[in-house]
Amino acid sequence: MGSHFLILIFSLILIVALFEFVNGFNDFANMAVMPVITGAIEPKEAILIISVFEFIGAWFLGTAVAQTLGKGIVNPHDISIAMIFAALLGTITWDLGAWYFGMPFSASHSLIGGFVGAIFIGAGPDKIQWRKVCEILLILILTPGIGLIAGHYITKWLSLLFRNFKPTKANNLLKRIQIITSATLAMSYGSNDAQKGMSIISLGLIIFYRLSPKIMERVYHPLPDRAFYVPKWVILICSLSLALGSSIGGWRIMKTLGTKLFRIRPIHGFSAQLWSTVIISISSALGFPVSTTQIVSSTILGAGSAQSIGRVRWVMGKQIFFTWIITMPGSAILSALFFILIKNWI
Repeated sequence: MGSHFLILIFSLILIVALFEFVNGFNDFANMAVMPVITGAIEPKEAILIISVFEFIGAWFLGTAVAQTLGKGIVNPHDISIAMIFAALLGTITWDLGAWYFGMPFSASHSLIGGFVGAIFIGAGPDKIQWRKVCEILLILILTPGIGLIAGHYITKWLSLLFRNFKPTKANNLLKRIQIITSATLAMSYGSNDAQKGMSIISLGLIIFYRLSPKIMERVYHPLPDRAFYVPKWVILICSLSLALGSSIGGWRIMKTLGTKLFRIRPIHGFSAQLWSTVIISISSALGFPVSTTQIVSSTILGAGSAQSIGRVRWVMGKQIFFTWIITMPGSAILSALFFILIKNWI
């Protein structure tokens, strides 16, 4: 029992670390595409800035999103370790498949879909807290729309602001500012996405402690009221895994965002980064997981449409939108299948 139990604990931590690594690997493109394409930052500089500030955001900016995911979708007492593993495996499988085909995907969509699929088949639909799930989905739907509109109008406003500037002077100024917005966007991203992994490990620790308090006392000490919380070492693991994934980067998806939507210029990059930062930061403070991919892609499209709607390659935008639509049901089905396969082994 003891050795098997410890293997499960370390396996869960390792898989979550892999999930965060893949997440950072994929979403690096969302962070780097604008400053690199516009020439504001060299690729090596982008890797350093983005990785460091992602870690800072993940480590210092709270755990509100982890609280939402850890106790909002399902009561910790109604979920099993097999369901958590199934949700993770389904999510990672889906994400890796989307990455392989070079399509931006939503880790938030795939993770929530994974949990819903595993819990649905493992514990029953009545155990899912549908009201909170619907709230999360509403935010996931609204934030890209807000990004599209905000990206459009902030770019128009910037165009008016710089109308009397020489193009070279305006572009150089915006490129310098993009270094700052690249850091703030990475920080806001870290504050949101790293917490998804934190919630999974912390949820698993509660279940493991319930099964074997003596073994778990070495690594986990529950609060007096047994409430959900995120230990510091969990925050560290998820923060480092996310930053490490970003340090390697996802250049394949960056090509999709940077060249197939439309040609990004400094004014587009700055406005898209600015509003992506605002939207993600507010969502993190309110405890809502959001899709960085959705928000960044929509603000880029909005910024491009401000210059010329016809120059934006909406066909690629539609393909990305289609990927978002199928992500949640796809990862839910995969996670349900994984649960059926592993339920008798864990």
